Amino acid sequence: MNRRSFLRHICIASAIAIPCNAFAAELIETDLQEEHGQFDLHVKDYISKMSHFDSAHPDDVVLKDEELELLKECTTRITRVMRTVGYGNFNLVSVDQAFTIGKQYSRVGAFSDKEKAFLEKIFYYDASVLGFYGDKPITAFTQTIKRKNVIKIRNSGHYVFRGHPFEVWKEIKSALSSDVILTSGVRGVVKQFHLFLMKASSNGGNLSLASRSLAPPGYSFHGISDFDVGQRKYGKSNFTSRFTETPVFSKLSKLGYLTLRYPRENLLGVRYEPWHVKVNL
Repeated sequence: MNRRSFLRHICIASAIAIPCNAFAAELIETDLQEEHGQFDLHVKDYISKMSHFDSAHPDDVVLKDEELELLKECTTRITRVMRTVGYGNFNLVSVDQAFTIGKQYSRVGAFSDKEKAFLEKIFYYDASVLGFYGDKPITAFTQTIKRKNVIKIRNSGHYVFRGHPFEVWKEIKSALSSDVILTSGVRGVVKQFHLFLMKASSNGGNLSLASRSLAPPGYSFHGISDFDVGQRKYGKSNFTSRFTETPVFSKLSKLGYLTLRYPRENLLGVRYEPWHVKVNL
C-alpha cells in the first residue's frame, strides 16, 4: 500500500479512533482531486468512443500477424458454413455442428486446430478488456439451440424462442400488423461469431470497434431471448438511429414495448440500439 492510500485508511479508521493530522488530510484531498480528474478523463473518453463507435481509438484491442490471419480464415470458413446450410438454418448452428459441416463439405473445408483454438479463445476472452461491459448469458462455447425451443417467423428467415419471447413478438405484431418486421431473432454462437468477426475483419482486426456495435460471442442476449424489430421497406436504416423516425418506433414507444437492452447513453460499451427489444425471462 502506498503512502497516500495508507493515510487514507488511517483517516477512515480515525472516525472511530483519533482525528487525522492536517498534513494527512491535505494529502487525501489532493488524492481525491487527482482521482476525480482521472474519472472525468475516463468519462470523456467513453463518451467520445460511443459518439464515434465506428471509428478506431488509440487504446482499442487490434489483432496482429498470425491472429489477424486466423481471424480472416475463420470469418471466411464460417461464411462458407452459412452459404452451405442456408441463411435461416445458420441462425441455429452450433460450434460443433459447424466443425462437422466443415469436415463433410469440401466447399467449406475442415476447421484447423489453430482455427478452433482461436475461436475458443475469442469466446472466453474477457470482453471488458475490449471495452464491452455487458453480461454474458451464454457461458458454453458449444451451446446448442434445440429446434423444439424456437419458432420460425414466416417471411423473415428468423426464429424467436418459444414462451415469453414469442408472446412479446405476437403482441407487437398484433399491435402494428404488417408495418413491423422481425429483422433479427435467435442467434446461435456461430451466428454471433460471424457477425462479430465480419465486423472486426473489415476493420483491420479491431475487436474493440466490433464490440461497440456487436456483442462478442457469448454476450448476445439474442442467444436466449431478445430480438430486433424494424420498419417494413426501411432496409439497412432499421439498424441506424434513423429507425427512431419511423412509425414503428413511435408506436412501440407509445405502447411501452421498447424496453431496450442498450438504451441511449448506456454504460455497457455498446452503441444505442433502439431496434433491440429486451425480453426479460
